[in-house]
Amino acid sequence: MTQEQRAAADPLASVWVTASAGTGKTKVLTDRVLRLLLSGTEPGHILCLTFTRAAAAEMAIRITGTLGDWTTASDFILDDALRALLARQPEGAEFRRARSLFAEVLDTPGGMKILTIHAFCQSLLRRFPLEAGIAPHFAVADERTQRELLHEAQSRLFRHARLDQDETLAAALAAITAQLGEDRFADLMGEWTGARGRLQDRLAGRDDGAHLAATAARLLGVKKGENAEAAVRDACVEAAFARDELLRAAEALDGGSKTDIARAGLIA
Repeated sequence: MTQEQRAAADPLASVWVTASAGTGKTKVLTDRVLRLLLSGTEPGHILCLTFTRAAAAEMAIRITGTLGDWTTASDFILDDALRALLARQPEGAEFRRARSLFAEVLDTPGGMKILTIHAFCQSLLRRFPLEAGIAPHFAVADERTQRELLHEAQSRLFRHARLDQDETLAAALAAITAQLGEDRFADLMGEWTGARGRLQDRLAGRDDGAHLAATAARLLGVKKGENAEAAVRDACVEAAFARDELLRAAEALDGGSKTDIARAGLIA
């Protein structure tokens, strides 16, 4: 290991490690966990989070494999392994603990917590479903089920607008689908579903979308109730442009490449 890797594996230091693939990040993280275990930390008190299941499995295999090797290794080989890990001569207590760690990890209820971020969040929700406001025996929908549920929700929405003669909803759907098309509308439904918590918070206690419309108009820099033609017309008047700043930008572009010079001409 390099000096930097050894420093990053020190559990007493709070570190941020960034490196490209194949440079030893997993080795550093594994050594960090091993040193935590050697220092006396209980296996059940260590939490490792990864982005992918493959990374979680790789870490678990490396850690348990190393601990298994320590259990059966000769004193000479174990001493070499611990000196390489700790960058010093291991103490007697560390030597004895290394021999027993494999069994201790196996005896830990649920094993060591080496999980993906999603799996960790699911475990929290399963432990505290009522506090999270969900059903105790919930199931996580896979991608296929999600698509099917979204398609059903979309069908219900259009059916409600048509059969219940909801003119406001029908007008809103007509405006959106005219701009997006059927495929993009399905994507938008998925985005809305993912952001439903934020949407509910924004609309809490409001009977209509007037406040939301006013907020959208403010963010877009248009007047409330202004149609598209009027918005474009207002945006094209001379006073709508930061003329001095644009001229300075054109002057800077004029000293650049051929493409920049062409852009400067368009601005000027």
